[in-house]
Amino acid sequence: MNIKIIEDKEALKVTIECIRADEQISRLEAHIELFDYKIQAKRKGEACLVKAADVLYFEAVDNRTFLYTQAEVMEIKQRLYELELVLSHGDFIRISKSQIVNIQKISSLRPEINRTILLTMCNEEQLFVSRKYVKAFRKQLSI
Repeated sequence: MNIKIIEDKEALKVTIECIRADEQISRLEAHIELFDYKIQAKRKGEACLVKAADVLYFEAVDNRTFLYTQAEVMEIKQRLYELELVLSHGDFIRISKSQIVNIQKISSLRPEINRTILLTMCNEEQLFVSRKYVKAFRKQLSI
């Protein structure tokens, strides 16, 4: 792999040159596109922007959607299906009907007897990949 950085005063440009655009190239493209993606959230009644890379997971509860970071929980306007469309090509994957997780923030995973997977996040919080989503989760992580 060759990586070349050329400074340009006009704008940030990324060019990927490859023999064949395979799944790894598609994932790299998605990472680059989401590199600076920000999500509008509410913190104590005020609007703020949160980098997608800082999000541990999203959760839907009682027709409201929340994003969880290492230190905070904030409400957002988007529904999970909207987030899934935007973020699913990168490091985010649906793990249940009500949760989307950032796979870069998972510290460990353990298969359970009931065919679910227990995830331990970098903040020690534990989440379950429901049986319906286990196959897609394993495929995304290549396990």
